[in-house]
Amino acid sequence: MAVLETKNLIKRFGKFTALDNLNLQVEESEVFGFIGPNGAGKTTTIRVLLGILQATEGTAKVFGQDAWREAVEIHKRIAYVPGDVNLWSNLTGGEVIDLFVKLRGKPDSNRREKLIRMFDLDPAKKCRTYSKGNRQKVALIAAFAADADLYILDEPTSGLDPLMEQVFQECVLEQKNAGKSIFLSSHILSEVERLCDRVGIIRQGKLIETGTLEELRHLTRINMKIITSEPVIGLENLPGIRNVQSQQNQLTFQVESPCVPEVVAFLSAYRVLKFESSAPTLEDLFMSHYNGNGGEPNAQSVQK
Repeated sequence: MAVLETKNLIKRFGKFTALDNLNLQVEESEVFGFIGPNGAGKTTTIRVLLGILQATEGTAKVFGQDAWREAVEIHKRIAYVPGDVNLWSNLTGGEVIDLFVKLRGKPDSNRREKLIRMFDLDPAKKCRTYSKGNRQKVALIAAFAADADLYILDEPTSGLDPLMEQVFQECVLEQKNAGKSIFLSSHILSEVERLCDRVGIIRQGKLIETGTLEELRHLTRINMKIITSEPVIGLENLPGIRNVQSQQNQLTFQVESPCVPEVVAFLSAYRVLKFESSAPTLEDLFMSHYNGNGGEPNAQSVQK
């Protein structure tokens, strides 16, 4: 049974359709990355799964239970971290952590102290004195100190410095190894690429691609760079070739994965001095879906 599942999920706000027949599935012990720009529907999806919003049509289930009608029972087994954390200003960070952990009935003081050290948080300070990054640390410590079966994380590293992002990644992998499931919404593609078993790309409320990184990489282009002893003529005329750039006898270009054998055979007729190729990254795949010019990157496409 899937830990988290939506079927033909639709959420409308008046005439605006925020989610359009969304079908998701997250399995046990899986880290699922959920990526898309601002307004794509990531946070709306999470709010439906948390029982904060009611679906207009379709179903959303967590642990096989209806996300709206059985939200109270579901929340006993999940931990949630939003991207913008608001805390009680007159409580200390430690008091907030203790409050959330005690709600689960299984406080682990050793685990709590370990996480506080890892995230380098001063738990004695009042929450009103915390920066955005420190507020985020409080929420992450409270979540990872909890004995949850599913972690729902919506832009969880917002405001954290690179060192703390690394600590966060360690915590995610630790929970995964412990058999927990993680639903991670993020705009940091390198983070998703490192942590996630599968990835779903959402655009305008629709899930446009889903699968493992290896399954998705065939949909994008491989980067190649060659240096030859003589000029290469006619490369740009081959099928699947894009973005050819030449400088003397050095060529850089992209090639669609199915066309690689033909390109390699073509280049074998030349004396190749240097040949480099790199697998497409998650960012390459993401960019191929979020641009308006036939697959060429748009620097403004990657947003929250």
